[in-house]
Amino acid sequence: MNAYGVVLESGAVRFERLLPGPIERVWSYLTESEKRGRWLASGVFDLRVGGRTEMLFKHSEITDETPPEAYREVHENGVRSTGTITRCEPPRIIAFTWGGDGEPESEVEFELVPKGEKVLLVLTHRKLTSKAEMTSVSGGWHMHLDLLEDQLAGSKPRGFWSRFKALDAEYAARYADLPEPGKG
Repeated sequence: MNAYGVVLESGAVRFERLLPGPIERVWSYLTESEKRGRWLASGVFDLRVGGRTEMLFKHSEITDETPPEAYREVHENGVRSTGTITRCEPPRIIAFTWGGDGEPESEVEFELVPKGEKVLLVLTHRKLTSKAEMTSVSGGWHMHLDLLEDQLAGSKPRGFWSRFKALDAEYAARYADLPEPGKG
């Protein structure tokens, strides 16, 4: 399975990963703060439509690599993000708003589909407002999903910051010929 995200439509990217199951275990890594904090961001999710999501992105909790200077503050002290759950169908689908606080809100959806002993995770991130945002979001999801896969497989986590620049450049090249969202 290709680990790279693909453009689904203008302003939307999708990732698919085949992960070790069962589905309830993968669901717990998406929705439980302590487990999600190992690969993405800790924080409480009120698991109901209209419920609040809180995440603390503190990269020092997911990697011991030294960050680029521009990301040192986030790496060491973290940044908080809140959102609202827009769809919740345990243990198969959770969707929530992303951003806010002066930024345009986008929406993230995780869908889980059992495939024998494995689980297909389909992540779709919509309402992205620029190619730069699509590039940044794609590189970030790519690295975070790699860490999720490592957690579920019981593997040593892959590098995070050591892969950051290369993935950012790869997605910029992949999206170079796309029109800006809403412009084509």
